[in-house]
Amino acid sequence: MIPRRALKAVTTALDRQAAVALIGPRQVGKTTLARDIARRVGALYLDLESAADRAKLADARLFLAEYEDRLVVLDEIHRAPGLFPELRGIIDVGRQHGNRTGRFLIPGSASVDLLEQSGETLAGRIEFVPLGPFDVLDVPPETATVTELWVRGGFPDSLLAANDDDSLIFRRNFIRTCLERDVSEFTGRRIPAETLARLWTMLAHGQGTLLNASKLAASLALSGPTVTGYVDLLVDLLLVRRLRPLHANVRKRLVKSPKVYVRDSGLVHALLGIDSHDTLAGHPVAGASWEGFVIENLLATAPPGTAASFYRTRAGAEIDLVMELPGGRATWAVEIKLGLVPGIGRGFHYACEDVAPERAFIVYSGDDRYPLSNDVEVIGLREMAGLLRNA
Repeated sequence: MIPRRALKAVTTALDRQAAVALIGPRQVGKTTLARDIARRVGALYLDLESAADRAKLADARLFLAEYEDRLVVLDEIHRAPGLFPELRGIIDVGRQHGNRTGRFLIPGSASVDLLEQSGETLAGRIEFVPLGPFDVLDVPPETATVTELWVRGGFPDSLLAANDDDSLIFRRNFIRTCLERDVSEFTGRRIPAETLARLWTMLAHGQGTLLNASKLAASLALSGPTVTGYVDLLVDLLLVRRLRPLHANVRKRLVKSPKVYVRDSGLVHALLGIDSHDTLAGHPVAGASWEGFVIENLLATAPPGTAASFYRTRAGAEIDLVMELPGGRATWAVEIKLGLVPGIGRGFHYACEDVAPERAFIVYSGDDRYPLSNDVEVIGLREMAGLLRNA
C-alpha cells in the first residue's frame, strides 16, 4: 500500500474533533485509509453497505454506547443518512463523560446533500478532510513517473494496473458506474446516463476552456439551466473543477466565466479514447490535459485554505493559475507549459503587472529548476508541489 499524506491530516483532525468525515470521489482509497487507521488504533469498523452492520445500528444510541471510549468507523454512511441526528446526541453525551475527540471517522463519497446534512446536524462536532486521487507527492518516483501519473490518472487501481489496457478498462468501468449508479444514488433522481456521458465527454474535449452552458446546451438539445445543473452535479461529485476568474481591482475588461476541467487526467483520456502516452502525445488535448493535471496536483498539495483562480483580460493578458495562500501570506502566479523548452509571452508579464504576485513560476514537463528572468522561475511539477506543501 502506498502511504497517503492524508493519514496525518485525518489523525490530527481526530485529535481535535469528535467526528471526522473523509470526503472524496469513489475508488480513491478512502476505505483503505479508514481501515488502516482502524487497525492502528483498534477501532470498530462498520460497513453500512452491509445489511448486517446496518441492523446493528437499529438502535444506534444503545449499540454505540458500548464503544464510547473507542473510535468507530462508519463507512458508506449515505446508506443510513438518518444516523446523523443520532450521532449528535451520542457525541454530546460522550462530551459530558470526558470523551470529546476521536469518536467517529466517516469515509464517504462526495454528495452535496450528505455534506449539508452532516454539516448542519453535526455543526461544531465534525471536521472534513478531503482525499483525492494520488498526486505527485503521494507516489514515489520508483512507483510511477510523473508522466505515468499524468497518462493513467491518480485513481489507485488505474495507476497501479499491470498495463495500460487494464488501466483504461478500470477507468471506463469507473465512468460507467458513476453514470449508471452513483449519480442517481447521490442525487435521488434519475438523470439520463447517455446525456451525462455526452456532456462529460464534451467537457473533456474542451478541457480548460471557458464554460459556455448555452453552447453545450445547444449541442445536447437541453436548456442552459439544465446543463448548468448537470455541471454542478459533476462538480459536487468532485469529478469536475470550475476554476473561477480572479476579479482583480484593475481598470481592465476581465473574463467573467469560469474555466472547466475534468479533474482526473486519466478520466480525461478515457473519455476521449486515449490509451497510452504515444496516443496522448499527438492528441490536440495534450496541452490542456497537462494544464489540468498540473492544477489538480498543485491544489492537492497547497496549504489548506488556499484560494485558486485564473486571470484573463479581454486583451489577452493571462495567468493559468493564481494561488492566494491562506492568511494573506502571499500570491503565487503559475503558467503551465507542456514541453522541455518553456517560454512565456507578453500576456503573462502583463497579467503579473496587474496581479502583482510575490512569486511567479512556469511549471513545465522537465525536472530542472532555473530562473527565466529576474522575477519568473521555471520549475518541474514535483518540486513545485513540494514548495507548496512547505509554504
